[in-house]
Amino acid sequence: MHGMAQTILVTGATSGLGRAVAADLADKGHTVLVHGRERPKVDGLVSQLPGGARGYVADLASLDEVRRLGNQVAADVERVDVLVNNAGVASTDRRDSQDGVELDFAVNHLAHWLLTGYLLSRVGRRIVNVASIGQAPIDWSDPLLERGWEPFRAYSQSKLAQIAFTFDLAERLDGRATVNALHPATLMDTQMVRESFGRTISSVDDGVGPVVRLAVGDDADGVTGRFYDQTRESRAHDQAYDVDSRRRLWDLCVRLAGEDPYA
Repeated sequence: MHGMAQTILVTGATSGLGRAVAADLADKGHTVLVHGRERPKVDGLVSQLPGGARGYVADLASLDEVRRLGNQVAADVERVDVLVNNAGVASTDRRDSQDGVELDFAVNHLAHWLLTGYLLSRVGRRIVNVASIGQAPIDWSDPLLERGWEPFRAYSQSKLAQIAFTFDLAERLDGRATVNALHPATLMDTQMVRESFGRTISSVDDGVGPVVRLAVGDDADGVTGRFYDQTRESRAHDQAYDVDSRRRLWDLCVRLAGEDPYA
């Protein structure tokens, strides 16, 4: 498999880190399936990438669009060697998704949980969840922050959810495919970071290498159920290791999505 072209789906690939990762993977000879929210941006990126890249348009703030995306990719390709769950939002005000779910949780975690479930029969090798060292525990009395919403908290608990999901899925897959999460780099120079945090302290390029390493790097072979700070294995927030909390999180996703694609 090494050195061979792989088929890789990158969500949130039309800007920022996702775009740089997609370009790097395409330059390495892989077939990149790029997802974005806006057709012109997706088409523009596909036209720039070598290697038979394909584009997919879906708004991850809609579970129906997530399902459509999963079904469309599954119909188009026999195998997705690597799934990079990269799309993300960091809201400055509390907003709900089209399904009435707090937006950061809906896009950063729930959409990727559902999409991964829909594509699981196709995923051959690796799943990479782009998370963050910004993590906050979920308050089970108010999991969607209907009372205690605050921008950094909303973002951080969605990232903790992604990591908890990573650990769960690694156990469920039992080596059939690997799944890892990472913090790519701190406050990269992206539009999301500039709008939400107002300052940047690293470049997008700083984040590309760590994501690409987990996606296709030889040294990540067989490694699963880990959380990395860039390329260094790290420990996530304690709640991500708590089996009871992880079960509650999974159950919450099933309830919000109205289905369990993993069952």
